[in-house]
Amino acid sequence: MKELVLNVEGMVCNGCENRVQNALKTIDGVEDVVANHENGTVKVTLGKEVDESVIKEKIEDIGFDVK
Repeated sequence: MKELVLNVEGMVCNGCENRVQNALKTIDGVEDVVANHENGTVKVTLGKEVDESVIKEKIEDIGFDVK
């Protein structure tokens, strides 16, 4: 398993966290997602190789910025 931590801007509440988590869990290979709006991070646990650009694009598609 591989873990990836991304800095995400624009999450301001638990609802934002849930949107990010639910969106990323639709990606094949993503095992778990923990978003934290207070520190602006998203931790993604991968069960198989997933290109980081796919994860970033999914976050940006729902309205958040990945830094």
